[in-house]
Amino acid sequence: MSRMRMAMLMALTACAPATAMAAKVALPMIHMPDAYEGQLAAAPPALDRWWLLFNDPALNALEDEAFKNGPDALTDGARLLEARETRRAQTAQTFPSGSIAGSASRQKNYDLDGQNNNLSPTSGVTDTLSGNFNVSWELDLFGRLATARRVAAADAAQALFNVEGARASLAAAVADTYFQAKGLQIQLADARETARIRSDLLEVARRRADAGAGTADQVDLVAGDLAQTLAQADDLEAQLQSMRRQLLVLIGRGLAPSSDLPLAGEPPRAPAPPSALPADLLTRRPDIREAQARLRSAIGAAKLRHLAIFPTITLLPGLGLSRISEPGVSFIPPSTITQTTQVFNQGFWNLAAGINIPTLDIPKLLYQARAEDARARQTAIAYEKTVQTAFSEAQSALSNLAAGESAQARLEDGETRSARAFAASRRRYEGGLDDLTTVLNAEQFWRTGRSALTTERVQTLRRAVQTYKALGGGWPATGAAGG
Repeated sequence: MSRMRMAMLMALTACAPATAMAAKVALPMIHMPDAYEGQLAAAPPALDRWWLLFNDPALNALEDEAFKNGPDALTDGARLLEARETRRAQTAQTFPSGSIAGSASRQKNYDLDGQNNNLSPTSGVTDTLSGNFNVSWELDLFGRLATARRVAAADAAQALFNVEGARASLAAAVADTYFQAKGLQIQLADARETARIRSDLLEVARRRADAGAGTADQVDLVAGDLAQTLAQADDLEAQLQSMRRQLLVLIGRGLAPSSDLPLAGEPPRAPAPPSALPADLLTRRPDIREAQARLRSAIGAAKLRHLAIFPTITLLPGLGLSRISEPGVSFIPPSTITQTTQVFNQGFWNLAAGINIPTLDIPKLLYQARAEDARARQTAIAYEKTVQTAFSEAQSALSNLAAGESAQARLEDGETRSARAFAASRRRYEGGLDDLTTVLNAEQFWRTGRSALTTERVQTLRRAVQTYKALGGGWPATGAAGG
């Protein structure tokens, strides 16, 4: 047996346990619950563009503008293009490679000793032209190149799902900022209305003090409350301007005046809590899909490490052309010898093959393969954790949204009652039937209830946004490239 055949046999023998070890790392099977606790299992709503469910044209326009002109969306588009082109480049590396090379030269020779031989001239011009086309083609006998292509596809899928996750986050950020701005606008309007009421009460208190039916300290009490209300209004207006600016940056108009972003009207009602199957998370959540693609890439990388100990066989075909023009002689019998130019045109082809057997490197390659297996197992554990985290987020989001809807209904009833009580107390105070402390307490209860209601409305809307994001909404899951 020749040395080469013996080396190949040693390599193949060492590869057997290595490939068996690589087979231990595989995609884990995830078994999701049939339903969320307290939620009925049903078909999920249209999650691709969940913001349409709020029936708010202003929100829809902001989302469309953010995806079209927002800096985050533009950056994500460039990242997606980079990932696709990188995959194509990595895939192209697994195909035959070759290049056409050519050269041209001109050489002028001079006879310096004056002893030029007419039969063998040494002076004159020599022109040389040559061209070669050499190809390198690795035979994929052990599946190494196919595995490399699958790894490239998994890497591209990671980038795709990461971009889609960023898109979902952008949609949620736009809606969340919009609802916060709407809430601040309502609170600012309430503060200004409170200031107006306090001004009216201050005028009533002054008239009653002038008429002897009230005291100066009651006037000071209302004046102090009015000052606090005006200060609160100034603070809310500053917060609202900041929130407007954040929203303008998200949609790509960060340098536009904040007045270009009107926020008229009441905030929309949050849609009913969506019912969805936990198993839908595996096909909708971009972070889960990204983690799955990362695991596929890690498994492929581990397999490539094991396949590195197999021989590499490469075909090396080639084609070439050459043309040489150099000084020569022409002999015409019987005795005429003249100097002329000789031209030689040649063409050739060759077919060669090479083999590389990493015989002495096998121990090192096995250690590297085992380390890659360990990294793949870590990635598998991270994938399972991502799934568990996604389920926990979806479960919590649905529970919080349901609680918010219930709390909002209770606060709406309480705000209506306290508003009636304040209106009645104010009428009695203006008629001299109640004192100032009573009417201020009634107003305080009403304003506290209204502020709590506004806060709960905004929080419920924000919880709805987080719920749709937690369920994997905000990106087109159908038609997306898989790992």
